Amino acid sequence: MSKKRSPFKLKTEDLQSLTTRSQLLDRLKNANVKLDKIEAIIQYEKELQFLQIELLKLQNWILKNKRRVVVVFEGRDAAGKGGAIRRFQRYLNPRSTRVVALNKPTDIERGQWYFRRHVKELPNPGEIVFFDRSWYNRAVVEPVMGFCTKSEYEEFMRQVPEFEHMLFENGVNIIKLWFSISRGEQKKRFNSRKTDPLKQWKLSPVDLKSQELWDVWTQYKEAMFSRTHTSYAPWIIVKSDNKRLARLESIRFVLSQFEYSKRDQSQTVIFPDPNIVQRFHRSMLRID
Repeated sequence: MSKKRSPFKLKTEDLQSLTTRSQLLDRLKNANVKLDKIEAIIQYEKELQFLQIELLKLQNWILKNKRRVVVVFEGRDAAGKGGAIRRFQRYLNPRSTRVVALNKPTDIERGQWYFRRHVKELPNPGEIVFFDRSWYNRAVVEPVMGFCTKSEYEEFMRQVPEFEHMLFENGVNIIKLWFSISRGEQKKRFNSRKTDPLKQWKLSPVDLKSQELWDVWTQYKEAMFSRTHTSYAPWIIVKSDNKRLARLESIRFVLSQFEYSKRDQSQTVIFPDPNIVQRFHRSMLRID
C-alpha cells in the first residue's frame, strides 16, 4: 500500500524570503506542487496586460486621427459581455471612451424612432464607445420576451442594415461581437449567480426564462445574423465558454482591425485565434 503524501506547506520564513511571483513559483515547482491552473492564470494576466497596452496605443491613435469607433457586445445572458468590456476599458482614458448600457425605454422613448436613443450615444470624433447590448435588443430579446410587436420587429430588421450603412458612410467604424455560450455553460453561470451575493444583481427574470426559451432565442439569433450581417458591419462570433480566452481573443480582434501607430512593436500576438473568433457565415457550426 502506497504511503499518502503529506500536503506541501510554506513556512513563515519561506514567505518572508520571497519577494516576487517568480520566486514563489520556483519554490512551489521545486516542491513538486502541481501548478497548471496557477500558471494558466498568470499567463492569462500577462497576455491581458500586453493587450491592454495595445488598446492604449489604439485609443491614442483614434484620438489623434479623430476616428469614431463603436464596439457592440451582444450574446445570450451570462455569455461574458460585461466581463469582457471591463477588460477592454480598464486602463483606457475615460475622457475618450464610454460604456453604454441603456435601461428599458421610457414611455416617451417608446413613442420615438427606435434608433433615436442609441444615436445620442454614438461616439464623438476621437472616441470609442462600447455598447453593453445595443439596438439589437429588438432583434432577439424583445421579440423573445414579448416586449415588441411583430410589426415593430419587422420594421427594425428592415431598417438596421440601412442605419448601420449610414453610420459606415459617415465614417463610423462598427464592430459587432456576439459572445457565443453553450446551454450547459449558461446554466452553470446562472447557478453561480444565484449563490454569489456579488453576482445576484445580474440575475433578472429575463435571465431565468432564457434557458426555458433557448430554442426561441436560437431562431431569432439566426434570423438576426442572416439579415443584418453585412460587409460594412459583419457579425463576429466569439466562443465564450472559456471566459479568459474570449476576453483575450475579442481584444485581439478589435486591435487587428486598425493600423494604429507602433502596432508592429507589440509584445504579444494581436491577431485572434480563428478557432475562437470567427466571422459569421451560414454554414458554420455554432455552440449556441
